[in-house]
Amino acid sequence: MASLKELRNRIASVKATQKITKAMQMVAAAKLRRAQEAAESARPYAERMDGVLANLSSRVTDRSGASPILVGSGKDDVHLLVVATADRGLCGGFNSNIARLAREHIRRLRADGKTVKILCVGRKGADVLKREYGELIIDTIELKEVKQIGFEHADQIGQRVLAMFGEDAFDVCTLFFSEFKSVMSQKPTAMQLIPATLPDEEDDAPEVSGATAAYEYEPEEKEILDDLLPRNVSTQIFRALLENAASEQGARMSAMDSATRNAGDMIDRLTLVYNRTRQAQITKELIEIISGAEAV
Repeated sequence: MASLKELRNRIASVKATQKITKAMQMVAAAKLRRAQEAAESARPYAERMDGVLANLSSRVTDRSGASPILVGSGKDDVHLLVVATADRGLCGGFNSNIARLAREHIRRLRADGKTVKILCVGRKGADVLKREYGELIIDTIELKEVKQIGFEHADQIGQRVLAMFGEDAFDVCTLFFSEFKSVMSQKPTAMQLIPATLPDEEDDAPEVSGATAAYEYEPEEKEILDDLLPRNVSTQIFRALLENAASEQGARMSAMDSATRNAGDMIDRLTLVYNRTRQAQITKELIEIISGAEAV
């Protein structure tokens, strides 16, 4: 049985940890509001761009000269997986859920005889994947010094992906991130960037209003697509980074709330053990005193 001093030290240690988890929960709650607003603001722009691209691509009859970003390289041999996670931990299963989805995708591709390359955005995803697929990781991009995600950060990643595609380094590019649903729910998502997977106009007409309207484009559709498709890659990456930022803070807030409650339960149990141990020692000392008095 632990001594009273050991129990007091342990109770003090758990209380100190509880203060830290409570502070982290409050900080995550403050950051979540801004991150959620940014993610929700980016969704309409990304969805509208998908709608415009879907409308443009449907009007292009001759796809032989279309942009490779739209139609692909004609092969399906080498796949690039852009796995976007956080640079910090203590956010529940946020990072591991994205990495799990990426691992499942890697297993399916390798079972089909495909070559896989991994570009990690965020240190935690790289730490998880390198245990099993370290030889497939070509680089890790860390954004831990970035206080607020901007389009320029996503554009740097997008330009690198496009440069690799221009060098025939891969045939298909898939982006992995976590879509923010609520504080308690974040959905790991896989989105194919190259070749571009555009929404079906009829299915998405209610969500993307005006996507099926008749437009006259100047210059021609192919020229507009050549300009918009590279920008769309960076736009979708930017949206994914914002979704990740909101999901990370939501997951951290939930995880720290659970940790704070668990610390409180542990303090109650340790306090009960401490009081019982202290009472047992007092009873023992009283018995010894009474026994000694009776002996005299």
